[in-house]
Amino acid sequence: MATVNGGSTVKGGFYFNLRKLQIVPVNGKTGVLVGAADQRYFRVPALGVLVLAPVLGGLFVVFLPVIGFVLVAQHMARLAAMAVKRAGGALAGNVAPAWRPGEAYLAGKPDEKADKKPDGTRPE
Repeated sequence: MATVNGGSTVKGGFYFNLRKLQIVPVNGKTGVLVGAADQRYFRVPALGVLVLAPVLGGLFVVFLPVIGFVLVAQHMARLAAMAVKRAGGALAGNVAPAWRPGEAYLAGKPDEKADKKPDGTRPE
């Protein structure tokens, strides 16, 4: 099957763009195909259009709701991932020890020594 690039002069008829799944009619004996030069079209006979148009319409009817559900699911997954990431960051901030350079932890805290009795027990 011969391909024709967009923007070129072609005979009248129907042309199918496989990349966009679009049927483009060219009226008259000759005409210019719509689109940039990097778009490729296939010439389709009129009987082929009668078969191809309902198939493309059916694909549109079936996949439009599917695309909607997929986009909603993707959005919900993105929101859930952001919530988990935010919660993990908050948890890591609460669990991480406070690092104070130059402070020794071997002797205990100063207020612990003042609260103890001479025998080492705490008052009640």
